[in-house]
Amino acid sequence: MRLYKSALAALAVICLATPSFAATTIKVTEGGEGGGAMTLALDQSTAKAGETVFAVHNDAMTENHEMVLVKLKSADQAMPLNKAKHRLDEKQLKSLGEVSDLKPGADGTLKVKLVPGNYMLFCNIKGHYEAGMHASLAVTE
Repeated sequence: MRLYKSALAALAVICLATPSFAATTIKVTEGGEGGGAMTLALDQSTAKAGETVFAVHNDAMTENHEMVLVKLKSADQAMPLNKAKHRLDEKQLKSLGEVSDLKPGADGTLKVKLVPGNYMLFCNIKGHYEAGMHASLAVTE
């Protein structure tokens, strides 16, 4: 009986110590090869505010990719493209983090706490954003 009570007490401690919420996981698939169309696809275009894990996979065969996350001031915010460098000017954007240098077939993760608003995910390797490698995410209460 004493062992039974100890086991119940230990179980109660574990249950109370374990958070009752889990982070939202958003799967991000990147693809595209040099000279062609590039893709960055999310498995959902909206998410609830809170702890979020971006599980990023580079589906390309030969091309490295990255994923940068920024919070936008508005859903239609103009992106600061530096046409000479074929990249977004990250100094003008507030990056919340990134998964960089993903080799073909590689995976990476980014964990962040999102607040309600509009976000953009993009690859900022030269020419990739211009080739279509970006996606929007709306975060709600």
